[in-house]
Amino acid sequence: MVFRKNRKKVHRGRTTLLAVLTIMLLGSCEEFLNPEQSLIIEASDHFDSWYEYRASEMGLYALQQDLVDQIIVLGELRGDLVKTTLNATPELLEISNFNISRDNPYASPYGFYRLIGACNSLIRQLKLDHPEVADPEETTISNYDRLYGEALCMRAWAYFNAVRIYGKMPYIYESLTSIEEIEEYVTSGEIIDDIDYIYGADGAITDTVINDTVSLNRRFVNLETVIDTFTFQLENDLKAVGVNHSQINGDITWKATIWTDYSLDCLLGEMYLYDQNYLRALDYFNRILYQDQLAEEARFKLDNSFRNNNWKNIFNDIDIDEHIYTVWFNRSFEQTNSLQQMFSPFSKNLFMMQPTKAAIQGWESIWDEMIVDEINDRINDIGVPGDYYRGNGVSYVYFNGNTLMSNSELAGILEDKIVQNTFKVNQVMSNYDTAVFKYSIGKGYLDYDANYIVYRAADIHLYEAEIYARLNAEGVSNIYLGQSILNDGSYNEDDSQLGVRGRVGFGDGDDGVDIGKTNYYIHDPYTNEIDSIIELSGKSYERRIILVNEIMDERARELAFEGKRFYDLMRVAKRREDPAYLADKVAAKFPSPKKEAIRELLMDEANWYINYFE
Repeated sequence: MVFRKNRKKVHRGRTTLLAVLTIMLLGSCEEFLNPEQSLIIEASDHFDSWYEYRASEMGLYALQQDLVDQIIVLGELRGDLVKTTLNATPELLEISNFNISRDNPYASPYGFYRLIGACNSLIRQLKLDHPEVADPEETTISNYDRLYGEALCMRAWAYFNAVRIYGKMPYIYESLTSIEEIEEYVTSGEIIDDIDYIYGADGAITDTVINDTVSLNRRFVNLETVIDTFTFQLENDLKAVGVNHSQINGDITWKATIWTDYSLDCLLGEMYLYDQNYLRALDYFNRILYQDQLAEEARFKLDNSFRNNNWKNIFNDIDIDEHIYTVWFNRSFEQTNSLQQMFSPFSKNLFMMQPTKAAIQGWESIWDEMIVDEINDRINDIGVPGDYYRGNGVSYVYFNGNTLMSNSELAGILEDKIVQNTFKVNQVMSNYDTAVFKYSIGKGYLDYDANYIVYRAADIHLYEAEIYARLNAEGVSNIYLGQSILNDGSYNEDDSQLGVRGRVGFGDGDDGVDIGKTNYYIHDPYTNEIDSIIELSGKSYERRIILVNEIMDERARELAFEGKRFYDLMRVAKRREDPAYLADKVAAKFPSPKKEAIRELLMDEANWYINYFE
């Protein structure tokens, strides 16, 4: 089936404008997809005022809101930190079991189609009404340039997320702007555009109108092509990003709820990280970590702002010093999501997913104030177990009916585990279950309007630490810089920086991660005694592997349930060319013999993706 996409015809004598559509070849950024199109659009198609552009801009963010449930479910339920409960729907069970049917709503790419189509529409409208946005010779920056940058960022983000989910994604030509057009194009494999060309004999544009048709054949892009295409576009085709609405309404949180230069830096850095182009990724992440701390706009420091008990306030509201880009929700404006409903066991919520044992153990098996005797390879003081600032009562809760376990009660249980009082631990814990709480912080049980954080400061700090742990290039081969970003923030001359672990109390002394020592100790998660020793003298590669493992553990504690986990596992497994890294962690949440079946399935990388387009 070939779908014909009708366009309005333009005759000589009528007022017309020319919008030139340039589409990059999917395999290379330096060529164009055939055929080139010069689209004639009637003057009546113009927007009449800035308010129409503003409405279109807000429409993009509304469409991104619609993707949040899907992104969280696919990013977490397929990972090792979230599992289904007995209340889970068949659709969620399919996701968890990696046996996803085509009609599963969480598998549908239509949300991405809608967002990409809307971005295409706004981009084309801006090129029509304000061609200067695509003119590199025009150096004056207007709000139309900033809006153009937002649309380009949103479209690139949509492709990047989609291709990590599906493994490949149909390239949606910029001339396709409606869901109907996109659906026909994707399902039929070809779409016919009716085009009015204006060409002279020498190929130059003239006032001669020739009606013709052009065939747009369906093409698929993979992760490499998406990164190649959109990094090139974002680095070359936009002049500014983000309309500053706070100048009008005085609400500074706008800086974190639309695409800006900072969130553009995050997106570009993330794409280059997944492409293993670490030096380019550093170029962009450094703009987050190494701002001029004396400047008025200095942000994104891991300092006292969210230290210890204040860490939970990251999820109470939007703070422009931690939130780089956040999808905003507000029940009062009927903008909600299903996250609280799916995770919460309270009131009329459905409690369909919950933390895994591995997730809980990540917070409960980290130790504060321990002292290690490195000469004799023994523990002098095991310290105090438990991350109470990010763990119980914050990222997750223990609950018995409507009763929540306090941190003092949990401390008692962890003390019983140290002395192996198994009977008492089992007696108490048999009455409790666990639930994700991160989307209920500061919320009523039925609010359903927790924000979705796309990028925040700690996330980017951990990305940069990961790069230094992996990078081995002249002039930047310093894994200890990555270690300091992780531990105490000493990478920066600004002494207010605390580091990711440091701002919640685990970044100094023997609490911190140290891969520079002769011996690296594996501790018992319940007693903190040394279980085994890895000797590291002269073993640079092993040091890097261990530091990446520690960073991934820290990403689990810091960013759990934020939709990133499965892609973290994918990224590391692909980098190491070791599918067992992902397969072992995900399979561990299942009981035997299902554990073995899931592991075998995930040893094939093809099964990491939803094969929607097969």
